[in-house]
Amino acid sequence: MYEELTQIHEKCLQCEKCPLAKTRTNIVFSDGVANPKLMLIGEAPGFNEDKQGKPFVGKAGQLLDRIFAAVGLSREKDVYICNTLKCRPPDNRNPLPEEKEACWEYLKAQIEIIQPKLILLCGNVAVQSILGNVGGITRIRGKWFEPEKAIVNVHGARMMPIFHPSYLLRNDSREKGSPKWLMWQDIQEIKREYDRI
Repeated sequence: MYEELTQIHEKCLQCEKCPLAKTRTNIVFSDGVANPKLMLIGEAPGFNEDKQGKPFVGKAGQLLDRIFAAVGLSREKDVYICNTLKCRPPDNRNPLPEEKEACWEYLKAQIEIIQPKLILLCGNVAVQSILGNVGGITRIRGKWFEPEKAIVNVHGARMMPIFHPSYLLRNDSREKGSPKWLMWQDIQEIKREYDRI
């Protein structure tokens, strides 16, 4: 598994299939551990990720780590983390369809190699890339989607859309029904399912 991932990573380092190759500092391939139980797919690298070459390392990533830690999970032991895009779009704008298309071979390979049982789709871009247009994240977050609902081959993984931690940083309330409160419900459900498989 690690050898195959290394080969895809090496290929990704040479990639110039879209204009983002000219503006990137680093490709942002993955972080965490190649765990066939749990994969998280984010949207695209931001400023800090582009600088360090790792996904979710800024404030949003620190919050993501705390969310996992709250239920006893960690990126070092339990989660394989990657993004829809491997290069940062300028000004952190949403990825363009042609950028997602250019990067799809790398994400597809990551899913094929890891073959996770569970995939967390972190934010709208990740949801649309894997499930298509199934509705906004606020309506579908916290629901499990079976593999046949995906518009791409997810190799039998069940998928759950979750709020992107950057959204949670902008919505500080923890009151019942707030995004942070809902995320707490979701991560507990994710941990139950993780322990079950």
